[in-house]
Amino acid sequence: MFRRTSSFISVLALLVAFGVSPAMAKETDATRVRVPLNIAILIQDDLTSQVANEIGVTKEFIRSLPASSRVMVAYITSGHLQVRQSFTTDLDRAANSLRIPVASDSASPFNPYVEVIEALKKFDSDQGNNAVLLISDGLDVSRGFDSESAGHTLDIDRTIKEANRRNVSIYSFYEPSVGLTSHSRLAASYGQSSLNRVSDETGGRAFFQGISGFVTFDSYFNRLRDELNRHYAS
Repeated sequence: MFRRTSSFISVLALLVAFGVSPAMAKETDATRVRVPLNIAILIQDDLTSQVANEIGVTKEFIRSLPASSRVMVAYITSGHLQVRQSFTTDLDRAANSLRIPVASDSASPFNPYVEVIEALKKFDSDQGNNAVLLISDGLDVSRGFDSESAGHTLDIDRTIKEANRRNVSIYSFYEPSVGLTSHSRLAASYGQSSLNRVSDETGGRAFFQGISGFVTFDSYFNRLRDELNRHYAS
């Protein structure tokens, strides 16, 4: 009993020495993802320049994942999926592969879902807990720009089907692009509706704060960790 108490006191002393209170340590542990994941981080390359400020917190999220997690980092850019880091258990390497989005019309994809499907094909459906984090404006105007097509295009339907076939849940952060979704409230609404449908129908969750974008990704990542733990660790 004395030995156990002594060890506990030693841990407390170390926490205090490094400026971390026991309460803070408990809170930090509670907000971590608790089970290893296979997760693809997909970032649309023509998002507004504000996303550049969130690269640091995105790196922190990757590095905070449990050991043996496998991470892929890729950018949805003009006409193709640019894989910066294929699936790896080296979390630091995956985090360092992140770059600032181009934030230009020249990098605009035809629609993000064609490249999401390409990324989904890189998962092994029989292995572990599979997830995608899609950072995108969600807009697909391949069938025109009208209320009936919002969230119900061929590529959105294919994305949902492919994700469910491979047992991958899609989580999404909404952020406007330099194109339509940063200028049109209607386009922003359509994009969010599409992300919401894709996430909801694959067992994930879409995160957005109104139609004008976001303040920071911090609250998104906190809520994402909660959702991942609820989905995979409960």
